[in-house]
Formats: sequence, structure tokens, C-alpha cells
Amino acid sequence: MMPLKTLIFMLLISPWMLCSAAKNEYMEARKPKKDIVTFPDYVVPEDSDTDPAAVPKADGKLPTCLLCVCLTGSVYCEEVSPEMSAVPPLPKETAYLYARFNQITKISSKDFADMDTLKRIDLTGNLISEIDDGAFSKLPNLEELTLAENRLTKIPMLPTQLILFNANFNRLKTRGVKANAFKKLSRLAYLYLGDNELEAIPQLPETLHIVHLHNNNITTMTDQTFCKGNSSHYIRSNMEEVRLDGNPLVLAKHPNSFICLRALPIGRYV
Repeated sequence: MMPLKTLIFMLLISPWMLCSAAKNEYMEARKPKKDIVTFPDYVVPEDSDTDPAAVPKADGKLPTCLLCVCLTGSVYCEEVSPEMSAVPPLPKETAYLYARFNQITKISSKDFADMDTLKRIDLTGNLISEIDDGAFSKLPNLEELTLAENRLTKIPMLPTQLILFNANFNRLKTRGVKANAFKKLSRLAYLYLGDNELEAIPQLPETLHIVHLHNNNITTMTDQTFCKGNSSHYIRSNMEEVRLDGNPLVLAKHPNSFICLRALPIGRYV
């Protein structure tokens, strides 16, 4: 027989338990049901102004600004993994492109088409062996072009507003450099062609401040290479630095080749 105290306790707690159970059932009934929502595939309207470099691509490749870092006019695509083998589509406002140390093998005329805003391109450390002639020549605002550490055997047409051109550590030969490749560049100040396979010094514009031609196969030069052989009063005032070391060239055989310069070529010579 149940003790009196226990019976009284059960009579008191039973209404509370029944009330609590009813409250729980009421709250469960009020909870909204979770529906499964299916989102359709993202499609960019044909008349959309959205930059194609910043939206998903139909071929499954990631958009440029997810592969690279895009910061107000600058695009950084350095050591992109998986390896980047071609120049990616760029946002229209791109002024500075850094695509160094990738697996790019060719630059086509379409890669930079209609990119009037480009001022600097740096493609150091790729595998570039071929460049279409029109790839850079139609960039009216391009001032700096760096193609160092690639596999170039010739120089493409260059834009006339170029200030700096760097093609160190390539496979350039004299027959791959047109006679007027640099002569018509009226603003060119910095020219780097070291560690190539050049047999002669190309024509150099008067605007040059620095020219590096070290570690090539240059064997000879003339009094007109840097100076004007028929004028002892001519001074090449812009030229600040010349490097010719590492060439099979005996400077002592060309005493009048540097009389117009403010300083002799730098580097170690035999």
C-alpha cells in the first residue's frame, strides 16, 4: 500500500506534468517546416554589365578574380595552382598585371585586345617562346613590359610609349631583334637584355638611361654604337649606366666607343 506522503506528492505533481507535456506538443506544432530550396544555375544575362572576369564561367574554370588577387586596377596571378598556361581574361580597368612564375607558353594578339588601361605587364618566370606581333604594339598606355626568364628567341613589336623593357634571361639572338626594334621608342629609358645570345648590339635610342647587355655573345662594336664617331664634342648626357661584361669583347680595341659617355661600362672585363 502506497504511503500517505507519496500519494499526496503524486496528486500535487500530476497536473504540472500534464500541463508541461501539452505545452511541448503545442510548441512543436508551431515550428515552421523546413523546405528544401533548390537554386537554379547562375546565368549572366547577355546585356549584363557585369565584368566577365568576375563571374563563373560556363566551361567550369574559375573566374580570374578567384584564381588571382584583384585590387583596384591591379591583378596578381603569381604561382597560380593549378598552373596557369595562358593569360587569363582581365577586368576592363586593369592597369597593372603581375602574372609571374606560371606556365604561360604563348602570348596571342587577343590576350590584351582593347586593354587601353594597361600600364605595366610583368610575365617573369614563365615558359613563353612565342608572341604574336600585335600582342603589345596596340597598347597605347603601356610603359613597362617585363618578359625576363622566359624562352624568347625574338622580340615582338613594342608600343612606342614604352619606358622600360626587360628581357633578361631569354634566348634572344641578333637575327630575332629587328634593326629598329628600339630606335623608334621615343621614351625608352631602361633596357635590359642581359643573359641572352646576342652577337651584336642593337640600335639604341638617345633616350636611354640604362642598358644591360652582359653575358651575351657580343664580339665587336663600332664608334657609332654609343657615340658619333665623327664628332668629338658629342656627349650622350642621358646615358648613366652600361653593362657589357661577360661578352667575348675586348674593350681596349675600341677606345673611341665610349668617349661620349659620362662613365665607362660597369662590370668586370678581361
